[in-house]
Amino acid sequence: MTPTTQAAVAPSLAASPALRAEWRRYALRRTGALLLPVGVGGILLAVIARYWPVPMWAVGGAALLLAAYAIIQLRHFWNADLVPTARQLDRRFPQLEDSTGLLLREPSELNLLESLQHQRVSSRLQGLQATEKTLLPFDFQPALGWAGLLLILAGAAWWLRPTSQAPAPTVAPAVALNFPEEKINPAAQAAPRVTDTRINVTPPPYTRRAATSAAMASFRCPSGSKVRWTVRVNRAADAPPQLELGTRRVAFRAVPGQANTFTAEQTLTASVLYRIRFAGKASDDYAIDVQPDQAPVVQIQNPKPYTLIEFGDKPQIAIRVALRDDYGLSRARLVTTVAQGQGEAVKFTEVVTDLSGPLRGQPAQATATHLLSLPKLGLTYGDEVYFYVQAWDNARGSTRSDTYLVQWEDTAVVDGTSDLSLGVNVVPAYFRSQRQIIIDTEKLIAEQPRLPATTVAERGNNLGFDQKILRMRYGKFLGEEFEQGIGETATRPAAAKKEEDNPATAEQEPSTEQEEHSADDGHDHSGDKFPSATDVPGEAATAALMEPYMHLHDDSETADFLEPEVKAKLRGVLAQMWEAELRLRTSRLKEALPYEYRALRLLKQVQQQTRAYVKKSGFTPPILPEATLRLTGEMGNAAAPRREQKIAPPPMQPAVRAALRWLGATRRGQVAKPTDALVLEQAGQALAQAALQRPGAYLTALRDLRGLVSDVRAGRPLRLELVPSVERALTGLLPTPAATPTRVPAANPLAQRYFQELSR
Repeated sequence: MTPTTQAAVAPSLAASPALRAEWRRYALRRTGALLLPVGVGGILLAVIARYWPVPMWAVGGAALLLAAYAIIQLRHFWNADLVPTARQLDRRFPQLEDSTGLLLREPSELNLLESLQHQRVSSRLQGLQATEKTLLPFDFQPALGWAGLLLILAGAAWWLRPTSQAPAPTVAPAVALNFPEEKINPAAQAAPRVTDTRINVTPPPYTRRAATSAAMASFRCPSGSKVRWTVRVNRAADAPPQLELGTRRVAFRAVPGQANTFTAEQTLTASVLYRIRFAGKASDDYAIDVQPDQAPVVQIQNPKPYTLIEFGDKPQIAIRVALRDDYGLSRARLVTTVAQGQGEAVKFTEVVTDLSGPLRGQPAQATATHLLSLPKLGLTYGDEVYFYVQAWDNARGSTRSDTYLVQWEDTAVVDGTSDLSLGVNVVPAYFRSQRQIIIDTEKLIAEQPRLPATTVAERGNNLGFDQKILRMRYGKFLGEEFEQGIGETATRPAAAKKEEDNPATAEQEPSTEQEEHSADDGHDHSGDKFPSATDVPGEAATAALMEPYMHLHDDSETADFLEPEVKAKLRGVLAQMWEAELRLRTSRLKEALPYEYRALRLLKQVQQQTRAYVKKSGFTPPILPEATLRLTGEMGNAAAPRREQKIAPPPMQPAVRAALRWLGATRRGQVAKPTDALVLEQAGQALAQAALQRPGAYLTALRDLRGLVSDVRAGRPLRLELVPSVERALTGLLPTPAATPTRVPAANPLAQRYFQELSR
């Protein structure tokens, strides 16, 4: 048994002062490491309780748990048991020789050997305290980490606090409710009645609006609002007041500590009519217009729904999105779908980008921007990007925009939209090398600062030679079969022919007088077009007619079968290639690049114009001969049974029509019966549904209808001044009758005779 184990049963009060001082310092360090995150946690709870709509019992419970944890840990830290401290010192310092436990015992209880060891360990411990700054170090990093995290959460809770959240006002203005019974019967003033009504409206948290008080009995509120009615009566009755909210019946509860005061609370999600009933008397109907939360509005201002990035343009798109909501926006994101490959080897990849940066503070309107870089998404020529923007509001409602398309043009393949339904016979692809010349030119421009001038000139001359070969290749399509004839007319002038036919006269001075010739003067006039004696007059006319359709190799204008528009573009291609070749051979590389791009663009247009389309032909099956394939039974006298029945359409709005008939009979003097109140109540249900949609048009008529119902039930004479408004409202609920054909009266013979006389 070690001395430390033997000292476990010894009282800690017998410990040496050096050991007790070291234990106290170690306990203080542990206490500081505990109280630091606990204090910051208390700050976080205080911020939440002050600025966030969290129940106080939840915050109080969390605070109690935090305090209980801190107290338990502190009791454990300051426990007077020094045995763990002695063991830690023995493990940390070998020079104590595992004898620190002797310092926990009284010196009088030790034998001679233990006393010597006690003095030795005590002196060594004091020496360690003098040389070492801390004998038992404590790691504060976990405590600092937790404290920093809680401090960040507290700062975020304060920064993102609901700015306009406020408690409901304690004093609300009184709202006047109309009870028809009290106006009709003055004696009802002494009966139990409602003397004061107050309405408090607490909007839901997503609106970030303060609680308000309704100034009128009919009011508006956002969907999810909590409405509290507080009524005060003059004296108690057999039953508390009752709130009739549509088809529901909600009983008021007594307010503790306030005599004759009752309250009722409901959360509303749809528009409804309500009234308050107390002591057998009901108030008029009042409307609550509940406004639902609107979905966010997402409008992409840039780019357009379809964007084509042409060859040579920057492969990036600036996206600008306008976001709007009625109460506030919480977050937004950009969802891009990358389509790579062709045919059946297309691969789709979805990338989500957060756009919630401008939405800090949950604004009602914001503009989000993002630069969409196609190379960063892994795209290359011919790939496509589909993207849309999705936004959320404070009520967790979301909206997404339409899908937009960005396409990176592939100059190697040109597709048309009409080839979806047509078979295509593509002309052989002759135009493939110009793009390689452009790539080599751009590469040489990039390497030019690092290369000698002679190397740049040599490589530029080689590119110019390649451009020349390509230009000659395309010149063949225009009949230019030789290099010296490129850009010139292949036919020889008449003067040149004469010089070749008569070399002797070619060196003489040109005569000012024109020499006359004839067909038989002995000269060779094969190049001239003089009619001979053997020519047939019809052959000359035939040759003139056939000349436009002949393929003459000595004329570049007729040495091909291309369309005039295609030939014009090919000439433009040759001109651009000539300019590019000139600048490549003279080492003006940057000046040659625009001409190369224009030549490539014209080549692609020529390729598209020379595509040949063949209409797709489908299979048309022959007509089936029914006489030979179908059953040949005689069906001449057979007839399928046919039953006809005219069913009258159900009457529309029967309750409304019955109430209108009753009102008409009452105005003619019919005596009302108490059972007739059921007819008016059934019509009142349809009128109440219409009042929810248009309170201004039908709410007054609904109140008058309630007054008529109360008169009929009580057996009182009807108030005829209420009947016209009820009739107008009920008539407006009926559908418009269908137009019936009317018979046009026959024309008057006298009038016909009159018009005949006028037309003479």
